[in-house]
Amino acid sequence: MQAKNKILTLLEKDGLAFTGLGNLFSFISNTYSISVEEVKKDFDKLLKEGLIFEISKGKFIAIPSRGYVKATFIGNAKGFGFCEVAGEEDNDIFIPANMCGGAIDGDKVIVKLMSKSDEGRDGQVVKVFKPVEYVTGVVEKIGKNYFIDPDNTRIPFKIKLAKSGMTFAENDKVVVKTQRNENIVSGVVVEVLGKCDDVLACELAIIRDHGLFEVFPEDVQSQVKKIPQKVLASQKQGRRDLTKTVLFTIDGLDAKDLDDAISIERTADGYKLGVHIADVGEYVKYETPLDEEAYARGTSVYFPTNVLPMLPKELSNGICSLNEGVERLALSCEMILDEEGNVRSHEIFESVIKSKARLNYTDVQKCLDGEECDEKTAGVKEELFVMLELSQKLQAKNKANGSLDFEIPEVQFIFDEEGKAVDFAKRERKASHRIIEDFMVLANRTVAKEFCDKDIPFVYRVHESPRKEKVLSVMEYLKGLGVATPRIPEQITPKFYQEVLALTNDQPFTETVNKVILRSMQKAKYMNECRGHFGLALEYYCHFTSPIRRYPDLAIHRIIKECIKKKDKLGGQRIDELVQFTCEAGEQSSLTEKNADKTEREVDDLWKAYLMKDRVGESFEAVISSVTNFGVFVELENTVEGLIRIEDLPDEGFLLLERQLKLKGQKMAFSVGDKVKVKLISSNIYTRKIDFFFEGFIEKRKLRNG
Repeated sequence: MQAKNKILTLLEKDGLAFTGLGNLFSFISNTYSISVEEVKKDFDKLLKEGLIFEISKGKFIAIPSRGYVKATFIGNAKGFGFCEVAGEEDNDIFIPANMCGGAIDGDKVIVKLMSKSDEGRDGQVVKVFKPVEYVTGVVEKIGKNYFIDPDNTRIPFKIKLAKSGMTFAENDKVVVKTQRNENIVSGVVVEVLGKCDDVLACELAIIRDHGLFEVFPEDVQSQVKKIPQKVLASQKQGRRDLTKTVLFTIDGLDAKDLDDAISIERTADGYKLGVHIADVGEYVKYETPLDEEAYARGTSVYFPTNVLPMLPKELSNGICSLNEGVERLALSCEMILDEEGNVRSHEIFESVIKSKARLNYTDVQKCLDGEECDEKTAGVKEELFVMLELSQKLQAKNKANGSLDFEIPEVQFIFDEEGKAVDFAKRERKASHRIIEDFMVLANRTVAKEFCDKDIPFVYRVHESPRKEKVLSVMEYLKGLGVATPRIPEQITPKFYQEVLALTNDQPFTETVNKVILRSMQKAKYMNECRGHFGLALEYYCHFTSPIRRYPDLAIHRIIKECIKKKDKLGGQRIDELVQFTCEAGEQSSLTEKNADKTEREVDDLWKAYLMKDRVGESFEAVISSVTNFGVFVELENTVEGLIRIEDLPDEGFLLLERQLKLKGQKMAFSVGDKVKVKLISSNIYTRKIDFFFEGFIEKRKLRNG
């Protein structure tokens, strides 16, 4: 870490030019009194991360500089591409087909900016520093050679297969490890997933296509075997003993990675709330194989059929999981709140805990509804109602501050014993879920504020305010609905968005409007700057409560623990190292989160297509969810979304009115929010595309004008 910072500092000044890397390493080593071995190691890391680039033989520069940036290559079936630079939304770089440098969709690349105009930027890929390692597809035989037709349609060519020890046949769905030779991409089959029409093989192909695997590397497994599966006496030293405190977990019925527990009691003038989080940092040490794998994965990924954990199950389901009746190490945040739910004081400390009960949302909800529940839940009934009371106060307080609550439904699948989906519906979100959400948000805010106030490098969860042009689009859309929209303020605040959301409350298309407004907002990300969270209307926010399944939480746990042990007395060099680490961890975690979200959506879409394929020919009621220049998308009550192609609409000469979210024909118009009757005409598990035919309007969007 020390050498990385020094190398970057040198390169940022004016680049470095040396004859031979050995001379360069010796120069850096002598200049900063750092061992040559450490210089070599960190220099190699910087090259692999695309943070330095050899601009000409023997001359290196920092990236970004001199018109060079690092980016993610986004391919196109026609051969050209775009490059997406992290942190630069809506500002992609166009890459002509002859300047792609052999890059394929998903590659991490160094791009040289060639020109810039009002229409955008053009560039050339000069280096693929982190190529996509695996590609999935279907085996084809052409002549005497085998190829795969990639599942990723953004790869505009078939990939030739080299001979390997793996046995495969035509129409197999396979995983290929890519090989690069100059600008030529080939590959070898490393895994046969099944036949191309097998839905489980298709699911696994999506997972592999996003670089996700169930098995952990051997060095990680070797390290895990040495980790004890019970708390040792030596680990308890210096920790607060909370094993007699009544605390418990509340999770889904099938959850196995239990990383948060709650304790609560009524006080004379408010509440004492404890949020106790698994102390994963005690077991996953920095720069060990286990840590490097967790950093690479960034997050656990949740699918309808399984979970790909960030940490091996020996930790995620074992020693780090706050299982009932066993001692566990925790990082606790105890908060003293007044009657209104304001945090008057708090303390963060290392602890030893023992969960009294492993509760689930279903039984907790029954208890809160006054229904009969299981014995364990009934045993903490008093605490549950105190939790509900405080949760409701926090919700009222948050709403008054401008917190936004988008009721966007999620899908819940039901599977048979063979692991195939048999049904699905909207997932319910009840008071039992809200309680845990409210307490986690409160703990996250409390921790973030403390470390921001102390000015100690940290990883924050940042959600910035929407861009003005996006807000204008929302206003245009609402005007098209007939809504009397408010004047846009100079500074967009959560309270303003809250007012906008309220304009269409309790309408048939409220859910659709919520989605339109949600899409206008920026995506939350991880940064080492505390810029607040717009959606939650909070000045301070981080992710502290799920270190088993999110790397940013694990990262800040280590920082918190270091500050506890050193009583916040961190030296200048250590501060510099933490600045670098939190910056890198934030960027990496944002990338892995984005990849996980996309993978989860695609797998959900696969199962929806699978379940709908036997319902072709049936008619449904739907709501138009979006409009494009090639048709309209509609959403069914069960969350399925599909396309009515423009050629199947009963009109001609359509005009897309983007700001009004309307597709206008010569005789009729199709607007987001319209209720329509549609017939399912196709459902394809290979493409995950669902197509409908328009049968008529049920209700044109109307608004209660107040």
